[in-house]
This record gives sequence, structure tokens and C-alpha cells, in this order.
Amino acid sequence: MFFGAHPDDVELSCGGTVIKLVNSGKKVGIIDLTKGELGTRGSSLIRENETKKASRILKISVRKNLQIQDGNILNSEENRIKIIEIIREYTPTIIFLPHYHDRHPDHQNANYLIKDGAFFSGLNKILTKSGDKKQQAFRPVKNYYFMQSYTFEPSFIIDISEEFGNKMKAVKCYSSQFYNPKSNEPATFISDKKFIEYLEARAAFYGFQIGVKYGEPYFSEEKIKFNINNLFNR
Repeated sequence: MFFGAHPDDVELSCGGTVIKLVNSGKKVGIIDLTKGELGTRGSSLIRENETKKASRILKISVRKNLQIQDGNILNSEENRIKIIEIIREYTPTIIFLPHYHDRHPDHQNANYLIKDGAFFSGLNKILTKSGDKKQQAFRPVKNYYFMQSYTFEPSFIIDISEEFGNKMKAVKCYSSQFYNPKSNEPATFISDKKFIEYLEARAAFYGFQIGVKYGEPYFSEEKIKFNINNLFNR
């Protein structure tokens, strides 16, 4: 399960990994915390339609929006319950979430909220329901953090060379947000043409570090068990 503060966050940072997991037969879901209603360009309705288009390209099993207030992602009991309920409903083995150090406050605050929610999801005495049915306590096995604006030294890098083309198709579904020479809306950090070029350059940079064309980097606070058979994979 991939968590993003805004629609398009997961596509930008993890789109290739999402596609790779889906193609390998895994069930993958994306949870957007907000509708991105404070975005300078477009509107929440436009972004909702763009999200549907991107999700079809990614071929994910589920996508939900928790409708937390954009620009106000509080680590409150109410919001933690939303995270707990969604984790208990879908029981993801692994969750991917924003790194805790980033230029956008929503990304940092999303990290704290999701990490706490994932931990508390494993506590039996926190009671939640899905409809009329009591949910069982459940905690994901691993949390992995993805890169957004600020860089970090990755714990591992996933090869997305074959998936990069479709990742960028999913990203470009959000045409209201990114470079469009015909747009009359105000320029933003991500609407600059150089931002899309940066995405390709970053994927190429991390791909080069593992000897492939494109890669997506991730960070783990915990040690990762390594299968000896991986030594012989090329």
C-alpha cells in the first residue's frame, strides 16, 4: 500500500515501483490523504479525474482518498483512526510513505501521521469498525520511505527501467499540475519544464547506481533481511 499526501505524489515518487509490483502479480493500493484542494493550478474535481486516468495506467487494485484537509494534515486521533481503518481493511504487508524530511510540510506531516497510524493499527485495544463489523488489529511488516523534493541516502533502489515509460504516462495524466505551454495558470515549482526533466534525470541517476537505466530510491529505518539467492541475480 502506497500513501501520498496529495494525488500525484505516489506517481511522481513510486510510479515505476507500483507498476512493477502489479506486473509481478501483487495486489497494490494507493491511499491519497487529501484532494490537493490548495493546489495553485487546477481544482479538486480536475485532480480527481486525473487521478482516475493515472490509476488505470497503474492498474492498481484500489485507490481511496481519506479527504483530510489539504495543508492541515494533523497527527490527530481522528486522522490516525482513518489510517488505522484503511490498514486494517486491506492488511498490507508493506507500506510506502513519504520520507520525514521534505520541503513540503504536508509531506513531513503525512509521514508522522501514517507512521503512527501504522503502529497503532497493531494495538488490540484501539477499536475500529468496517460497517458493523469489528476490525482486527493488524500492523504492516515494513515501512519504506520514498523520495520527494529532498534527497537522502537510499537503503535500496528498485529497477524501473521497463516501467519508466508507463510511470511518466501516469504522471502526465495530471496535466493541470505539470508543464503545459498552453496553460494560462500561475507557474509553480512543479509546472516548470525543468521539473519533468528532473524526474527523468533523478531516475537515471539512481538507476546508474545499480547498473540499470532507471531506478527509484527508498529508505528503511530498520535493517533489511537479505536472501543469499539475490547475490546471483543479475
